[in-house]
Amino acid sequence: MRRMIAYLSLVLLLSSCGGAHGASVDEFEDRAREVAGRWQGSADDRAWRKGFVALEVLNPQGWAHVGRIPAWVNRSSHNGVWRLAAKLPKDSPDRADVRWPDGEVSQVPLITVASAYAEFSKPADLIEEECPAKGCRPLRVTGARLGKVPLETSRGTIQVPAWVFTVEGVEQKKVHVAVDPSAVTARPERVRGDVEEVMAFDLVAGKPDELLLRYGYGACDIIHGARVYETNRLVVVDVDERRSDSVEVCPGILKTAMITVTLARPLGDRLVLDSGIGLPVLRGLSRR
Repeated sequence: MRRMIAYLSLVLLLSSCGGAHGASVDEFEDRAREVAGRWQGSADDRAWRKGFVALEVLNPQGWAHVGRIPAWVNRSSHNGVWRLAAKLPKDSPDRADVRWPDGEVSQVPLITVASAYAEFSKPADLIEEECPAKGCRPLRVTGARLGKVPLETSRGTIQVPAWVFTVEGVEQKKVHVAVDPSAVTARPERVRGDVEEVMAFDLVAGKPDELLLRYGYGACDIIHGARVYETNRLVVVDVDERRSDSVEVCPGILKTAMITVTLARPLGDRLVLDSGIGLPVLRGLSRR
């Protein structure tokens, strides 16, 4: 009985790879029109274009990327073996400016340096490797200052305020983003059951009306091209993938490839949405 259940589960898994298949042109346009109508003017749309939507974990930022972090440092940090060996700055600013790629400047609230230290100095929730009796060295904080670190957002890469801590005997700096989480809007999530069609995109070099799409597909899928639906503010894309009729059971392997699609006019400042999940496709093919 267990073998039968396992087999049926495997068949269901293997038959599901590659998302929705065989949608006609009319079905794609109906779906794209629905996606565009739901997104345009929504709270998610406004936040994505004009708010502060982080595309990576806000805190903790971790260590500055200078050389390799020694194993004992990661182990001690994971286990919360921190010590204050100096007084932290008392005059923490309440707010700071953030400059967006389009030149707009916003003020964001900040957490105090003491709050930042309290957050990252706690032991991890799940500790896989306990500190040996004499193996963990204390991480002694000898100073802190307010600096900046890059952060990926829906509006592009920005420099955000961050508390930078000096640790005795460690070349790298401990960095903790200082922006108060209350200033950040959560990245919109896909609806359960929706399948991502396009993973990332970029413009074809020298061609502002051609998109290069990275997409995923199943091992037994046949690709019939990319499709696009356009409005004045949005571009909805998908890839026409269809399961081969000659295959009954397909290996559960996800492959990736690139494909281009030509727009009716240059992309400009329009957002690109994935028809499968109805959310923005991130620009930059090196992201994923």
